[in-house]
Amino acid sequence: MAMQVKNEGIATMIEWLASYGRTKADGVTRLLYSPPWIEAQHALKNKMENIGLYAYYDCVGNLFGRLQGTDPTSKTILTGSHVDTVIEGGKYDGAYGILASLLAVERLAKVYGAPKKTIEVVSFCEEEGSRFPITFWGSRNINNIYSLQDVRHLTDIDGVPFLQAMADAGFDYHNYRTPARTDIENFIELHIEQGCILEKSKNTIGIVSHIVGQRRFNITLIGESNHAGTTPMQYRNDSIALASDFIHFTTNFTGECDPNLVATFGKFIAKPNVPNVIAGEVELSLDIRHHNEAILDTFCDHIFSYLKDKAVHLDFKVSISQWMDVKPIAMCPEINKYIEDITTSKKIPHQYLISGAGHDSQVFGSFFPTTLLFVPSVKGISHSPKEYTSVEDLEKGIEVLTDLLYKLAY
Repeated sequence: MAMQVKNEGIATMIEWLASYGRTKADGVTRLLYSPPWIEAQHALKNKMENIGLYAYYDCVGNLFGRLQGTDPTSKTILTGSHVDTVIEGGKYDGAYGILASLLAVERLAKVYGAPKKTIEVVSFCEEEGSRFPITFWGSRNINNIYSLQDVRHLTDIDGVPFLQAMADAGFDYHNYRTPARTDIENFIELHIEQGCILEKSKNTIGIVSHIVGQRRFNITLIGESNHAGTTPMQYRNDSIALASDFIHFTTNFTGECDPNLVATFGKFIAKPNVPNVIAGEVELSLDIRHHNEAILDTFCDHIFSYLKDKAVHLDFKVSISQWMDVKPIAMCPEINKYIEDITTSKKIPHQYLISGAGHDSQVFGSFFPTTLLFVPSVKGISHSPKEYTSVEDLEKGIEVLTDLLYKLAY
């Protein structure tokens, strides 16, 4: 399918949306229900209406732009991404998926008119968890996973209650009715990769086969504090030494277990944390990701058995607390084959890959046929003002998305 449609360019639109929450460092901070978030969603609503879509909010602030289909019995093809950002984030994460979907739908409507199946562009209210300790508030409401009970007692870092922020943004929780949808046929998300694989392989489109599962743990090791000069090495219960041994063992075992498995120790707190005292206690975090649940099980069982055996042998106390368990999810093979056919016919360099980051597609993939497309991120940088994707790659992503929406809806 070839189309020549003159409309607003993606680069201009990226800069336009980034103006809502732009920081001094040329990043973007657009947190859920904050003033920049409110301004951005209202601006997107106006943009949707200006290109001929019917625009509306659900009761938690997800924004939809609807291009009505001619078949009244058809379900909806949903496409888009999230409008919120991390603190001091980039211009492309989430925003590109919304704007690309708007441009794709505008191009289709100008050339072909109304689709057979209804298409909706969505700007999810929240995905990042940057303001309140909850993630995927938008997509998990649409899929009936979350309700007001999940946020009733949440506050942000300034002590603002979640429900107050929601009401102040124009979404009075007293009017909450579950925004769960049962009319969705497919969900398609176009996103920057946020990694370096496409750039290094010189491919333009990433077709995501799976999104990894994530398990996160807080681990506490308790030994004994003592004098750094008078305690011989063989008589120490040094928590840092045990933690270091465990980190080394875990890091080495990732490669032995599976080359696609990653494990990250992101937080490390030693107590009492003074130069001349052996650390009696260490707290550390562990983030483990892979797209196969069985491999996650095997890896966790092995490393934690190792740690517990070491602790018993060395007379340490160990506490392991798991606080996240997100299941891996496969994207829809049939839709991915459509994308492969499109990119092959257009001679657009592409590859299959696994997403190591979570996305709204991960939520939808458990309920509806879903897929996730990537375009390259320069140097793999994301969640940073330095986040960047070339205009050429952004446009190629829109071109593929447009053809895919045509295939699914027309």
